[in-house]
Amino acid sequence: MKVLVTGANGFVGYAAWQRLNAISGVQALGSVRRAAGFTDMGASVVAVVDLSAQTDWSEALAGVGAVVHTAARVHVMDDRAADPLTEFRLVNVEGTLNLARQAAAAEVKRFVFISSIKVNGESTQPGRAFTEADAPKPQDAYGQSKHEAERGLRQLSADTDMEVVIIRPPLVYGPGVKSNFATLVRAVQRGWPLPLGVVSNQRSLVALDNLLDFIVICITHPQAANQTFLVSDGQDLSTTELVRGIAQAAGVPVRLVPVPVWMLQAGASLLDKGDMIQRLCGNLQVDISKASSLLGWVPSVSLEEGLRRTMAI
Repeated sequence: MKVLVTGANGFVGYAAWQRLNAISGVQALGSVRRAAGFTDMGASVVAVVDLSAQTDWSEALAGVGAVVHTAARVHVMDDRAADPLTEFRLVNVEGTLNLARQAAAAEVKRFVFISSIKVNGESTQPGRAFTEADAPKPQDAYGQSKHEAERGLRQLSADTDMEVVIIRPPLVYGPGVKSNFATLVRAVQRGWPLPLGVVSNQRSLVALDNLLDFIVICITHPQAANQTFLVSDGQDLSTTELVRGIAQAAGVPVRLVPVPVWMLQAGASLLDKGDMIQRLCGNLQVDISKASSLLGWVPSVSLEEGLRRTMAI
């Protein structure tokens, strides 16, 4: 089977391209905005100018049986766009649906869309994990754009023969991870004292290898067709436990200062960093029972092993 992986120069996309090409009988093509700098991918790179409503995907889709769509305008903490929702819609909605329509016309059998847990919302109540049955409640422009893309894909699937699978991961970590997780890792590795010693929240994460395993299953499993799934490591933990886990995996001592959460929240409000503290101190749990019961999938990599692999590179 030939599989097109979009966003193959990204954190998840590149790893998915590598994993699929290691499977016998699978030929993975990777689309990137610019082919330069990806010589290790050889002839399996299909350079595409942009993910937009005008992009012509005909060359990339020739002979393709499945698409794994990871390309997106990603969430950023400090978005400088004058109208972020419009910018997210141009790429994540219009660009995605343009690709999907052309995929359906090219008789692609299955379209696997990497969405985001942000479609469900930003936080959960203690002991009440998000499920696929929950009504979507996106709180920011990125989450809203992913929600709109999901709705468009479901309608397209209903109107055509192409099957759609939607995967909503929480924070993905692994070798090469960037953004806020990488910042936290650097702080731990450098021995900085962190005021996170008494945070008792619960958050779900997903190791890159667990997400890749799930993507591979969703490409062909009959029961995955036209379904939405939440995925995680199946091990929720507090931010305090996460920092300790990072330190252990990195082989460095941990320096945690027991600052009460209310003081962190008060300081964050003064500095206009409320969203950041919410991610560090709030709950966000996902229920993966549907993925396990319907597809027989269980995470193969523990959180401890996932952190160890993250630190090994």
